[in-house]
Amino acid sequence: MIEFVNGNVDYISPEYIVIDVSGVGYQIFTPNPYIFQKDLNKDVRIYTHQYVREDLIALYGFQTREEKMLFIKLLNVSGIGPKGALAIIASGQPSQVVQAIEDEDEKFLVKFPGVGKKTARQIILDLKGKLNDVLPDLMPNLFTHEEHMEPSTKHAIELEEAFEALKVLGYAEKEINKIKPVLTKEEQLSTDQYIKKALQLLLR
Repeated sequence: MIEFVNGNVDYISPEYIVIDVSGVGYQIFTPNPYIFQKDLNKDVRIYTHQYVREDLIALYGFQTREEKMLFIKLLNVSGIGPKGALAIIASGQPSQVVQAIEDEDEKFLVKFPGVGKKTARQIILDLKGKLNDVLPDLMPNLFTHEEHMEPSTKHAIELEEAFEALKVLGYAEKEINKIKPVLTKEEQLSTDQYIKKALQLLLR
């Protein structure tokens, strides 16, 4: 099992990042790849979980051990796969997810892509009271990197990257189109910040 990877951020896509570790490129799927934009060509530590299925071997990575622990616990829920678990963590509010589970708040959980009432109920049944090792230290820190951005002509490109990342997380074109007018008014955000704003709107 690979506990974590230390290496240089070589490439970022809407679905994954590539970490160069001594000349070997590791493809690591993350909740929001663009949060590592500020770390491009810099060394980072990514806490990883190796997922093995009959037709798939993949590495999933997180900024903290707590996020990784929540991801693994979500994978143990019937009806939740890696993509669904990533979408939940990508909200940037994992502590709210834990709270919703403890409060049996199905309405909050069904806002995530691929989570219907049945799956939301299953999450609560399987995880309520079993997240004590996650909750104490878990903070919504996926999107706390608020950087001051200078006006940039990259606005359209970064906005499009954000939309692509949302599609990867499982949000439908119809849902994305509803929030596009709001996002297009924001002209000085990074891709990561667009994703943060979009997820806040989608989870209202």
